Parts: sequence; C-alpha cells; structure tokens
Amino acid sequence: MLRENLNDLVAFVTVAREGSFTKAAAQMGVSTSALSHAMRGLEERLGLRLLARSTRSVSPTEAGEKLLLTVAPRLEEIEEQLSAIGDLRGKPTGTIRINASRHAVSQFLWPRLKPLLQNYPEIHIEISAENRFTDIVAERFDMGVRLTESLPKDMIAVPLSGPLRMVAVASPAYLAEHPAPTHPSDLARHNCINIRLPTYGGFYAWEFGKGDEEMAVRVSGQLAFNDSQHALQACLDGYGIAFTSLDMVKQHLQSGELVQILDDWCPPFDGYSLYYPNRRQHSTAFSLVLDALRLKD
Repeated sequence: MLRENLNDLVAFVTVAREGSFTKAAAQMGVSTSALSHAMRGLEERLGLRLLARSTRSVSPTEAGEKLLLTVAPRLEEIEEQLSAIGDLRGKPTGTIRINASRHAVSQFLWPRLKPLLQNYPEIHIEISAENRFTDIVAERFDMGVRLTESLPKDMIAVPLSGPLRMVAVASPAYLAEHPAPTHPSDLARHNCINIRLPTYGGFYAWEFGKGDEEMAVRVSGQLAFNDSQHALQACLDGYGIAFTSLDMVKQHLQSGELVQILDDWCPPFDGYSLYYPNRRQHSTAFSLVLDALRLKD
C-alpha cells in the first residue's frame, strides 16, 4: 500500500503542477490513460476528490491543494537526500534546472557550463530560456538568473556577470539615409526596432541616462520582436535602430557592420545575478554548477 500510494502521490504532484494530464504524462514517461487511472485510484482510496478536471485544464480541489502543500516539499526533500547519497559514489549526479533569459544563457551560462559537462558526464542540466519573470520555487527550478536590480526577496544571490551596458546601434546604410540622433528624444523621428517582453505586457521602453538626467523612451517603427537576436539581425540588415546589450554587438561594432549612437546617454548598470532558495542542503552537483557559473574575481 505504501509503495502504491507513494507512486500515485508523485503522479498527483506532477499533474497538479503541470495543470495537464498530457504534460504530466510526458514528463513522467507514462501514458495519459495510466496516469488518469492512477489518480482515480488515489482519490478512491482517500475518499476525496483531489483534481477538478475540465476540457482545457486540471487544477487541485481544496483537498488537493492541502495535499499538494503537505506532500510536495517532502517529496523534494527525498529527492535532495537521494542526490546527496548518490554523491557517495564519488561521481556527482543529478539534474539541475535553471531559468534564465536568452541573453544570459548565450553570453554567460552556456560558455561556462560546457567544460563542466565534459568533466562530469553524470550531471544533467535543464535550461529554460525565456524573457519573463518566473517563480523558480513554484516552477521547481533549482536556480534562476535575473538582473541584480530585479532579484526577488528571500533568495540567496551570487554575481553572474559584471556591469552591463545597453547601447543604441544602427547600420551604416540606415544612417546614410537618416541623420544619427543626438538626443534620445530624436528617436521619435526614426524607425526603431521594438522588443516586446512578456513580463511588461508591452514594448520595452529604452532607458537612457546622462548625469542626473534619466529618461525612458517609447519608440516606434515597422518591426517588433520578442527576441533581441532577431532584432539585431533586422538592424544589421538596415531596417532601423536597435537597443541591445553591448556584448551582443561588440564584434559588429569592431567590424563596422554597426555604428553606436547616443553613446554618452548609455551608462553601465548592475549585471546579472544567480539566485536560489535557502535550502538546508545542496547536492554536490548543485554546488559544482553554482561554482562554475559564479563570477570569478
């Protein structure tokens, strides 16, 4: 009975968190019908309805919410203990899940993780690259990456990068037909390439500063993307002015493919930090990943 209940509780937690039998079944590597059968069996043994099912989603009932709050932390603690025991073999093992922006992944995470993965083949890393604020505890990530100014409270944070700098850039071809702006307000007369961020629910306002003056400019143009890499390509192709991280365009500036504008209006700001919840114990795999990613002096 204990083994049966334990398996079904793991299944229940997965379904409740995913809000879908299909997604939960794919995550667990079982069929949807088998998962549904397990949930019905658990509900019958407890004499309570744990999940409210609709044609579009699945959500916990009041009893299900109480069970989820009670059981989920204990299952996670068991996972942590199993990982810690596995470390006694001398080979760190386990899966580390990381949530970060696409820019942070390409510029900082992946370059530092490559040697780690080569040296520790039994460590598995799952990266979710997305440009939105995520509750890493609720979505079961081991660690996350955010700009230092946006870190959530009650988290342990370590530096991932040094200061960053956003810059406005355009191609020589575009500037040959459109005089370069000398003040951020001049951007109103230019074709600017917008970025839509899900966290903001709208277009990102370009932030500038010079001395004591700071301003956020809402720009407009023919193009908008939800990814800075595509916006950069459109800029390289001469379709307008882009506002992006300096490290992404440094090579293009050096080659002359792009020209930096409004340079004196683009000051540096605090960069990225890694953050994670304060747990009692971390696996060796977690510690190795953390050490590989943290900014070294």
